[in-house]
Amino acid sequence: MPTIAVIAPGAMGSAIGARLVGHGARVLTALEGRGAASRARAAAAGMADAGLDDLAAADILLSIVPPADAEALARHLAPALAAAPRKPVYVDANAVSPGTITRIAAIVAETGAPFLDGAILGLPPKPGSKGPRVYVSGDDTAPVTVLRDLGLDLRVCPGGVGAASSLKMSYAGLNKGLTALAAIMILAAERAGAGAALQDELAENEPVLLARLAQALPDMAPKAYRWAPEMGEIADFLGPDAAGRQVFSGYAELYARLAAETGEPEIAALIRFAAAAAER
Repeated sequence: MPTIAVIAPGAMGSAIGARLVGHGARVLTALEGRGAASRARAAAAGMADAGLDDLAAADILLSIVPPADAEALARHLAPALAAAPRKPVYVDANAVSPGTITRIAAIVAETGAPFLDGAILGLPPKPGSKGPRVYVSGDDTAPVTVLRDLGLDLRVCPGGVGAASSLKMSYAGLNKGLTALAAIMILAAERAGAGAALQDELAENEPVLLARLAQALPDMAPKAYRWAPEMGEIADFLGPDAAGRQVFSGYAELYARLAAETGEPEIAALIRFAAAAAER
């Protein structure tokens, strides 16, 4: 069985690590500087702590970090990758724009390690579930197809580096962008005293949307701090579309505000709206 390095053991990384371990893989991660929660997740998943040299000696290296950390991680790993006699396939599976992925690919290329663009669509895998779709694109995706035998729903996205990231940006823009738009309008309705009326109208004419928001808003609350930079990456992805960039830059500001202490009253209002919607 191959050795897979998964960095880092966050909610998604540790769940993917557990899936790989459950199918017989040896899974390494980096715990230096990580907090107690990360260490606990890694231990529960069966992931082993490793130094940079061991991580660089893995067969496949999966980068699964917040978007703002993706490029810094590649720079941090570059010296160890350059020194490794046998290079791992570096898969950047982060929610970053094609422009960012191009810079990361250039960093990894200088080390001699093969690089693939990756995208994770869906929630972290749970026992009994198929788990998220893991897309990869690039010149040679064959070396990572072994991940299918290790329990991941791996799919090849046609195209070179940037194709998988473009898919991620487009899908996340629709999915998380809709949640942002809903949050903006619900908060505006609540400020005006029309929150209950809005919920009644949605229940009567948009029941599917209301049911979606009952789940999406509580799911967003603890993740807003990660979604803010992702919205910034989507704004970058939209390139010459000035209106689109403005919309997603605004969504980035919204999620950053909701993630801050000053956003707690707004988060509470959204959770109350979602709870009432779930009871219908």
